[in-house]
Amino acid sequence: MRVVLTVLLWLLTTIALAVAVPAAWAQRTVVDVDGYASLAQSAAHDPALQNAMASELTAQMVAIAHNRAVTVDTSRVGVIAAAYTAGSSFPAQFAQANRIAHQWLFTGIGRQDSNGWVVDLTPMLSDPSFKETLNNLAVELPSTVTVPVTATDGLRPGQLRPVATWGPWISIGAAVLTGFLALLTLAAARRRGKALAALGVSALLVGGGGWAGVEVARGHIDQALTRTTGDVHRIAEVMVAHAETSSHQWLNWTLVAGGALVVLGVVSSMIGALFRRA
Repeated sequence: MRVVLTVLLWLLTTIALAVAVPAAWAQRTVVDVDGYASLAQSAAHDPALQNAMASELTAQMVAIAHNRAVTVDTSRVGVIAAAYTAGSSFPAQFAQANRIAHQWLFTGIGRQDSNGWVVDLTPMLSDPSFKETLNNLAVELPSTVTVPVTATDGLRPGQLRPVATWGPWISIGAAVLTGFLALLTLAAARRRGKALAALGVSALLVGGGGWAGVEVARGHIDQALTRTTGDVHRIAEVMVAHAETSSHQWLNWTLVAGGALVVLGVVSSMIGALFRRA
């Protein structure tokens, strides 16, 4: 009976851990606005994102000038945009733009736009490098310069508010439940060393399964990215790639922790066996 209880508790611990790891990653990296902004700031150092963003900013600058019946040298504006995105001020400003877009989606706070989920490029175009160019052309920067992230039939302001509300509770609750069940597993087991190794196996299973799950999810994400086009699509691809790298890091830590528990459990079992023989 005790063996059955231990196995049951081990299975429940494994299931709880399989929920806790992705929930904690999602809360820290995607749901939390600071975590998402940090992800965006990290991605902003990627040359692929910098090139795509420079192209988008160039297009917006040319469009602003065109709306004022002013002709500009696109190649010259492109050089200015490329220098800006490769500069030190771009990552923080890109992160701030994504922070505002995140708040629109998860809280409903922010500018309402008929184009759906948008990113406001005004803070970037207000950078001195662009401002000087616009001033030389006697062109005034509009109050807002937005770029749609998804199609109009996609997301609504505040659509993910329930995720923002319950996400922290789910991630914390899953982590606490995992720890509690792990302690119960150790308490119920006849051999603590074997139970500890079994918990390590749980972490290895979750880490390995997580890698497989990310690959499956990537297919669905790639399909969702088809709703974006042009430079926005390229930017989104880089953001997704960095999020995937972040999730892999969490899964690798889970695998390392699992391996350490297995080794610790085996060593504990060996020491326990020696004492029992003595």
